[in-house]
Amino acid sequence: MNFDFTEDQHEIKRTARDLLAKRSTFEKVREHAEAGTYDGGLWKELAGLGWPGIAVAEEHGGQGLGVVELAILCEELGYACAATPFLGTATAALAIEAAGSDDQKAAWLPKLAAGEARGALGLAGQLIPDAAGADVVVVAEDGGLRLAGGGDVEAVDAIDPTRRHGKVAGGAGEPLGGDAAAALDRALVAVAAELVGVSQRALDMTVAYVKDRKQFETPVGAYQAVSHRCAQMLLHTEGARSATYFGAWAADAEPERLPEAAAIAKAAASEAGKEVTASAIQAHGGIGFTWEADVHWLYKRAQLDAQLLGGARTHRAAVARLLAGRLCPRPSWQECASTASCSSRCCCSPRR
Repeated sequence: MNFDFTEDQHEIKRTARDLLAKRSTFEKVREHAEAGTYDGGLWKELAGLGWPGIAVAEEHGGQGLGVVELAILCEELGYACAATPFLGTATAALAIEAAGSDDQKAAWLPKLAAGEARGALGLAGQLIPDAAGADVVVVAEDGGLRLAGGGDVEAVDAIDPTRRHGKVAGGAGEPLGGDAAAALDRALVAVAAELVGVSQRALDMTVAYVKDRKQFETPVGAYQAVSHRCAQMLLHTEGARSATYFGAWAADAEPERLPEAAAIAKAAASEAGKEVTASAIQAHGGIGFTWEADVHWLYKRAQLDAQLLGGARTHRAAVARLLAGRLCPRPSWQECASTASCSSRCCCSPRR
């Protein structure tokens, strides 16, 4: 079994890394964060490459690729901490394509895929990245999705100034009548991928710093406490990456496995993002707590992404429910344990 990317996927990753290394430096991120604006020039370049619609079907104006390719882009944009509305626009397009009517798809997908309209996706009443100033916001509420307009958004200041945030009250907008769960699962993978990129950048910056910074004429990375922290950062990052790309593969190849895979990916990536970026600040020492140190942009992005569409605890609970349902076919363990057919592998068997 080949777990590597295809050559085309490697090329997408290389192109994104090279472009963003030039166009989304931390100096540019800082400039737009302090001005409270997106990087309009970078957004036009991304739109010109067709990246907002990379996972949108060609019949709706997209490139017709998959969630794996979208995850690659989200990881690279997270690595750059880019000040663009890419994540919100791409996840809104995913949701509309999965759950929207033909009219809703025709109205929004071509514009979102081309970058002519901005989108966002999140939970009703909670902070939604990219919502302020968006043309359309997909809102998850009570197991369904609704399509809200920009006028339904209340702009909110958040700790991550690289994006414009907002909230949408419950009941706003028109319903999306399709498969809300499938739409949200795909969006979870995209958010997890951005968290993987954020974690990887924090790890890379930290390793470079502790190799260069010296105490008592010795690089601080040579001290056991620091090296152990960096090793744990690597474990978190690689674990989240494996879970995320399994989720992306499931979305494209085996959708029946996606609910569990997406929940695992978001749980792992949420925990990794928060832990790795916090450790990065600690490993940078006193300078890590200053405004001048760039590592805080990653920490702030990770804090909000980790809670977007539910945090690690929420999705670990979702995995537990899915596993329990698979092992125990009856509505409750009490009912199952009272029957002779209860399997020794059943979730209720320890209580028998």
